[in-house]
Amino acid sequence: MILSLTNAQEKRITPPYLQKGDTIAIVAPAGILRGRKATILKAKKFAENWGLKVVLGKNIYKQNNHFAGTDAERCQDFQDALDNPNIKAIWSARGGYGSVRILDLLNFDVFKKHPKWVIGYSDITAFHNHIHNLGIETIHGMMATSLEEKPEKIIETVASFKKALFGEELSYKVTSSKYNRTNSLNIIEGEIIGGNLAILSSMLGSSSQLSTNGKILFIEEIGEYKYSIDRMLQSLKRAGYFTKVNAVIIGNMSSVKKNSTKWGSSIEQLILDVVPEEIPVLFDFPAGHEADNRALIFGRNVSLNIGEAEYSLKFKE
Repeated sequence: MILSLTNAQEKRITPPYLQKGDTIAIVAPAGILRGRKATILKAKKFAENWGLKVVLGKNIYKQNNHFAGTDAERCQDFQDALDNPNIKAIWSARGGYGSVRILDLLNFDVFKKHPKWVIGYSDITAFHNHIHNLGIETIHGMMATSLEEKPEKIIETVASFKKALFGEELSYKVTSSKYNRTNSLNIIEGEIIGGNLAILSSMLGSSSQLSTNGKILFIEEIGEYKYSIDRMLQSLKRAGYFTKVNAVIIGNMSSVKKNSTKWGSSIEQLILDVVPEEIPVLFDFPAGHEADNRALIFGRNVSLNIGEAEYSLKFKE
């Protein structure tokens, strides 16, 4: 049995895939890049080795307390990249926090007429959500600072990122977790959306809030207490995120903090207790705040094939 897209959903716009000779911009829309100039230059060389040209945001190394420059400076770099017709992708240097502070300062008029790939994860979820509501696909994938990981640990991260960026076939097989919850459906289809749980929660009540109806929701998180994860999931539930969603995929739930008062169950069971029992929930997808961070094309229709030993995720053309 197959669960498919609702008729109300429309296909998102796919920005042009990159080709050798194209130019990308590396910008820092959120956290500060103190002491990371070598990392950014490494990322520049990394992209150039793929035949791409790279420009850096002119304010990328600015410092303003927690942030990579003032809101105005970070906004200017992102806006310049959005509006420049020669730039075909915007690659975030890092996440951290700060994207939401510039989201409403940006003008997406030119971008909507001439879409380009916006790339990143974690705090960049703010852009993924907002741009999804503009009807355009984005790439949830590695950032420049991902290259600080040991090369042997990011082989799949890099390979999947390149496939997403250059338009190659993208599919994954994941060993099933004992916590996976399925139903009678063998294949589930829908747009994949989502991102970092804290940012998803922070988007509620704004124009960047997602509609999950008939879609597949991906969630990842890092550095939170279990009670905080539960609180954010409960907020999504109350906002209707799990009412008509086709399935939920859980990525990395990294570095969960220990509270003095024990929660009393695993993180997996915590999630299962929040998501309604009729909704399939699949764990251990390799994406999020770990070295193995596979690329996802948000807004793209996918086919989720669920088996006992493994489940597969295939992105459609």
